[in-house]
Amino acid sequence: MPYRSKTITIGSHRLRYLDEGPTQTPAQNPGQNPAVDSTRTILCVHGNPTWSFYYRRVIERFSADHRVVAVDHLGCGRSDKPDQDHFAYTMAAHRDNLIEVIDRLDLKNIVLLAHDWGGAIGLSAVHRRRDRLSGIVLLNTAAFPPPYMPRRIAACRWPIVGTPAVRGLNLFAKAAITMAMSRTKLSEQAARGLLAPYDCWANRVAIDRFVRDIPLKPSHPTYDTLSELELNLKDFDHLPIQLIWGMKDWCFRPECLWRFEQIWPNARVQELATTGHYVMEDSPEETLATIASFLQAPATC
Repeated sequence: MPYRSKTITIGSHRLRYLDEGPTQTPAQNPGQNPAVDSTRTILCVHGNPTWSFYYRRVIERFSADHRVVAVDHLGCGRSDKPDQDHFAYTMAAHRDNLIEVIDRLDLKNIVLLAHDWGGAIGLSAVHRRRDRLSGIVLLNTAAFPPPYMPRRIAACRWPIVGTPAVRGLNLFAKAAITMAMSRTKLSEQAARGLLAPYDCWANRVAIDRFVRDIPLKPSHPTYDTLSELELNLKDFDHLPIQLIWGMKDWCFRPECLWRFEQIWPNARVQELATTGHYVMEDSPEETLATIASFLQAPATC
């Protein structure tokens, strides 16, 4: 990927992010891309097992006119990958890191663009910074306790064999290269890019922890975090919202889309009938065109 990442330090860990877009005034914060306040900021938040590479086409398409910030969660992409004794790897911990990014980079006029786990992380973060938010675009995600657990993911949580399969053999990320696609086949270059940061046991800690952070029972610590987020979703109903959904996704199935539609009846919806989970990879042209149309609407803050 041709973009140079920048760094902020949170605690003792370095979180990396991309920051591309118009530059007209001196930066107020070290490492910040000095976009003017009136420019929309597209805040790209990835899921598991991807990283900011997933949003490379968004940067290519929109950074001439918009500030585009794409984070790498701790444990992912180019960010530090501390072991689980030194970082919690919970949804709440990733949310708090993203809030820190928003504050430290002084992001304003934000359009949240999120996929997979990035939906829950991103929505919970911007809910606490709603004065900085002007719109939401979601790609195959959820923001509520999961109503089901796909068997392919449940297998990665099996005692004894689950973690060795995910961290030792990299089966979760490797399987996603094919299983997350439906309409097309991922190119070799894109597959190498998505897998590149996850090249050894230590560097796959976040993949394993994301899988184990999926709450199926109220006793799970992330269950309450997601339940709170679900209650808060109505607070976004006044904003422009675009839902773009790969209808052949076996993970975030159409039921997840329909649940969002019930909460946000005024949301714009683009169903991609033959597209799988990796929406941005499987149907890039349609996805980017839908985002472009959405961005043509005037900002609300």
